[in-house]
Amino acid sequence: MPVALHTARLLLDPYTADDEEDFVTLFQDVRVSRWMGDGPCDEADDRALFGRIFSKVYAQDLFDVWAVRRHGRLVGHAEIKRTDAVEGHEIVYALAPEAWGSGLGTELAEALVAYGFGTLGLTEVHATVAAENEASLRLLGRIGFGHVRDIEEDDGGLTRVLTVSRGTRRAGSGPL
Repeated sequence: MPVALHTARLLLDPYTADDEEDFVTLFQDVRVSRWMGDGPCDEADDRALFGRIFSKVYAQDLFDVWAVRRHGRLVGHAEIKRTDAVEGHEIVYALAPEAWGSGLGTELAEALVAYGFGTLGLTEVHATVAAENEASLRLLGRIGFGHVRDIEEDDGGLTRVLTVSRGTRRAGSGPL
């Protein structure tokens, strides 16, 4: 189980069984899921994914995955995990649309990067973002991520690989 992380306005803590409905609601919102993995899934797949967080990810201590809460309410999802696509650790995060535009995405991404550098001792943290996801590309650029390369997906889509190194984080971009 991952340790809880706190930011000024967010709590990242392990999921509980009571989070299933909110998790499914988040992942069923196409405004969110269109940017996650292979895109929107049916509800049964999202419920199975939620179950695997407990039966596989937490049970086998595979990587860190958190429920993102604000004022006690689930407003997002966050992960940091090793992936072969970037040959390193990648951050993954999503926020419910009602949390967009208030700086929470920046706060969340900075917390994940700080965890990667501080707790995991990484020298680089990566992100993969659909080329059309301009909001996430801007957010990550603001906190020091730079474009490294592109991956052409099987469906013809383009995924940008972004990286931030411990020494190149922008000043004031959150705690280490």
